[in-house]
Amino acid sequence: MVKLSDVAARAGVSVSAVSRVLSGDPSARVSEATRERVRKAAAEVGYHPNFAGRALKLARTDVIALIVPDLTNALFAELTRGVEDAAVARGCVMLLARSEVMQPGGKMFDRLVGEGRVDGIVLQPRDGTDPDELARTVGERATLVTIHHRIPGASSVVVPDALAARRATEHLIALGHRRIGFAGGLTASPTAQRRVEGYREALLEAGLPGDPDLITWHGYREADGEASAAELLALPQRPTAIVAANVNAAVGVLAEAQAQDIAVPDDLSVVAIHDAWTAEHTWPPLTCVRMPLYELGRTAVTALAEAIDGGPVTHRTVDDPEPVLVPRASTAAPAS
Repeated sequence: MVKLSDVAARAGVSVSAVSRVLSGDPSARVSEATRERVRKAAAEVGYHPNFAGRALKLARTDVIALIVPDLTNALFAELTRGVEDAAVARGCVMLLARSEVMQPGGKMFDRLVGEGRVDGIVLQPRDGTDPDELARTVGERATLVTIHHRIPGASSVVVPDALAARRATEHLIALGHRRIGFAGGLTASPTAQRRVEGYREALLEAGLPGDPDLITWHGYREADGEASAAELLALPQRPTAIVAANVNAAVGVLAEAQAQDIAVPDDLSVVAIHDAWTAEHTWPPLTCVRMPLYELGRTAVTALAEAIDGGPVTHRTVDDPEPVLVPRASTAAPAS
């Protein structure tokens, strides 16, 4: 096993100098030329740091966890990439888990936190999670940053949900639609509440009535989208367009429209909040509002690093880049 002393002998410096350089100690009074010599010597002799020992010394693991509700959900791909890129840039490893087996209060979560296996957690709570209960469960046992949700005592990062819903609704209004349905998430979901707010704001600005019968609260899954579409399309005066508050639910809206022999977009336009690779491969391809999910992941890691270092609780909205409409074939002007 290659030791620090081997690197020191190769570089012609002391063991303490090697330790400070390779640990990234910012207080080390070592010239850049010496730092480079140490790094080169470490590579030449094949030295790899003992992370277990370093973790004991610094009380850090250099591991962060990302916990999301469903690993099969295409929406989490960009979020995961953002978290991982930001973690790697900070010299950390990302552990990925789904909340069904890593829900706060469960045995696996308690092991992850109680045994000090990670420095902190980026968590997207499941819809319907009680924020106060989550705060009590986690308490001071974990450094936590939540995404899309806020809980007491933890930093959070969200995307501009209301603005995205406005953009989706405004697109349909610009096409000439006047009776627009909203396939929303669960009423307890803060993202669902923000998105329906943006939908209502767009209608109000256009001088269109806000009919509560045009809003559903079934959820974000494909089956929820089917249920929402069935409810909306059963109205005596059915909508000519539907905003789906999630791209997965929008797939369900398309399925229900097809089941009822309703042509999209000739008889019904559909636009989804969020974009994913799946949206390009539905039929017809879905018009979506793309959200900054990659940037959400990177910002969450920044907030987590600050919290780990003892920084204050912060709440951030990632609005750069702003939500952008991606027009595809599922929207068109209403039939005359």
